[in-house]
Amino acid sequence: MGCCVSTSSKSSCSSISDGDIVSPTSCFEITMFGGRRRTKRTFSNHISALQHMSSIPNRIFTNGKSQSSCIFTQQGRKGINQDAMIVWEDFMAEDMTFCGVFDGHGPYGHLVARKVRDTLPLKLFSFFDSYESKKNKSTGTICCSQDSISSEGPVCEAGIEDKTGSWKNAFLKSYKSMDKELRYHPSLDCFCSGSTAVTIVKQGSNLFMGSIGDSRAIMASVDGNNSLVAIQLTVDLKPDLPREAERIKRCKGRVFALQDEPEVSRVWLPFDDAPGLAMARAFGDFCLKEYGVISVPEFSHRVLTDKDKFIVLASDGIWDVLSNEEVIEIVSSASSRSSAARNLVDSAAREWKTKYPTSKMDDCAVICLFLDGKMDSESDCEDQGFSSATLAGESDDCEPSLQRNCTVRSPEVNNVNDDGLTRVGDEETAAGWSGLEGVTRVNSLVQLPRFSEETPRP
Repeated sequence: MGCCVSTSSKSSCSSISDGDIVSPTSCFEITMFGGRRRTKRTFSNHISALQHMSSIPNRIFTNGKSQSSCIFTQQGRKGINQDAMIVWEDFMAEDMTFCGVFDGHGPYGHLVARKVRDTLPLKLFSFFDSYESKKNKSTGTICCSQDSISSEGPVCEAGIEDKTGSWKNAFLKSYKSMDKELRYHPSLDCFCSGSTAVTIVKQGSNLFMGSIGDSRAIMASVDGNNSLVAIQLTVDLKPDLPREAERIKRCKGRVFALQDEPEVSRVWLPFDDAPGLAMARAFGDFCLKEYGVISVPEFSHRVLTDKDKFIVLASDGIWDVLSNEEVIEIVSSASSRSSAARNLVDSAAREWKTKYPTSKMDDCAVICLFLDGKMDSESDCEDQGFSSATLAGESDDCEPSLQRNCTVRSPEVNNVNDDGLTRVGDEETAAGWSGLEGVTRVNSLVQLPRFSEETPRP
């Protein structure tokens, strides 16, 4: 739930932790799975260009559209918008796109989400390059050529597995490094603040995904009946998942739901009914990191086909009120592709008002990535020859999930305006605590001793 409307955000190599980037004098060489040529450039020159992040071509993080995507965010009724998002086309190389949605929580969640948005792509970039460079030096060859993978699937299985291993390594290490940087950040307090992340890298016909928390990615694909189906690409990593709950309990953390919200499982300290985090993995939240909450992402790889049409990444403000199938139908029926993300947010806002009239609407952030690389009149959904009226169920590729996120916590029925949404007052700013819907028991949370602030570990 972090703001993504800043236009002055900048990142440089100084924002990357020591040891996270390769030597400034080294070069990297990327072989694209579906690309037409091999791109070579110096890493130092690229990082130098990244020092002016707000002016980088093909990188958007405010409401708008790019060559193949549209993004939109809207503040909810909890205070400052804590959602952040980014689409970065030609990421590292041509025919490569990075997308990410980050949902902050806690008093400084908006700052955490923005920091992750600006820094995590660079870390992913540097770790992948470093790993590939070391691997290429040791082997001296690259298994697959530029044209070794077609839209029908892989030709060189060993090369794909090798490349997938590189991306998995990069995702795992970049998430770990990101969390470490937040822990020791000199001015950003992440003790009781944090952020989710759902991130993808599309490289040719290959899709690499990493996620923590309950932001979600889904994909629209055409089935045998020429109808769109919703395929869930990521798992909502909530405390009530058996494997997540087991890990938390092994670490002495507690998992239970409050009586007034029995549908929402939360993570609690072993010695106090705080902070009540509604997710099992997140960046930040260091008050719970010793008690089972981790920042290790779930990684997966998928080979895209011509039947795959678009991908939607969104924060839980969308999934709390809309099912995967409803999201696919809304996006596919948009009058123009460039308006799809906004239409989806508008639809979610209406659903919040109808289904939870006494609850504070959550922030919403949406990325719609169209896999044919076209927008609007170039290739409208209606011209694809499939129907969006008949939607099938979700894929079995990941753990089954509820139709909706079910993380809504209804406040007391008071201070309800004519529009049916509870207001939080005029002090909806970062200085207030109105953004703490990801955690509960605010008073006890503020009283927590900083037991996690120890001597930095080596």
